[in-house]
Amino acid sequence: MESDAGHVTEIVRKGDPDRYLSVLYAPEDKRTALLALYAFNVEVSRVRDAISEPLPGEIRLQWWRDMVAAPTETVTGNPVADGLRRAIDEYELPRAAFDNMLEARIFDLYNDPMPDRTSLEGYCGETAGALIQLASLLLEPEAAVAHASLAGHAGCAQAIAGMLRLLPLHRARGQCYVPADILAAAGTDREALLGAGEGAERAVAAMIALGREHLGQFEAGAGGMPPSLRPAYLPAALAGAQLDRVAVAPLEGGKPVPVARKHWIMLRRAARGW
Repeated sequence: MESDAGHVTEIVRKGDPDRYLSVLYAPEDKRTALLALYAFNVEVSRVRDAISEPLPGEIRLQWWRDMVAAPTETVTGNPVADGLRRAIDEYELPRAAFDNMLEARIFDLYNDPMPDRTSLEGYCGETAGALIQLASLLLEPEAAVAHASLAGHAGCAQAIAGMLRLLPLHRARGQCYVPADILAAAGTDREALLGAGEGAERAVAAMIALGREHLGQFEAGAGGMPPSLRPAYLPAALAGAQLDRVAVAPLEGGKPVPVARKHWIMLRRAARGW
């Protein structure tokens, strides 16, 4: 059991160091469940990295969907899956949220264009936003429900910052998360963005502005958030610093935020809030 817990922890520590750091600010009795939730996210977010064609990726995502929906007594032998199932059962997490997240992740497997801003915000809400809300439900269920709209804005800001940070990788793959309507407003298109052509930097600037818009809406309403929910939102607290760095090198994803600065941002928000 201990080795399984260590395995799950290592997946998060290596695959999602920002969320791993945030878990250290959570109550000790909630950390195992949070780590299982975040390890699940690491596993499904990197399915694209492990495949050469979309179909095997869809099969893998379907396995996770079946695992979430399986009867309570089911044991898969997969430490992440079994840890997640225990968290779902213990904290009565909504299975529909996981199903929606997995459905959204199908987009990652293909190189289809993101149709519009609404579709982008929906994707961000079902992935990063849902993860924040699920973590909040683990920490303080009643407060999580009362502040659910904040999870949506924080998730959008965090996801957009992450997309822009990974822009060089996405361009190399032929992926485009910048919506068609934002591209058009910037006077460019998907092909120009992928090729760093005319208008590509304007499109990235528009995405940065959208990320900052959601971050501002989150921060405007976060003053009343109880301290118990802060650990769920700490990874999103890094979005502003990440967006600032992308703005300096729009098509290169920006330089990484130094680890020491990440520690300082999280420590400040954990102690003082927003």
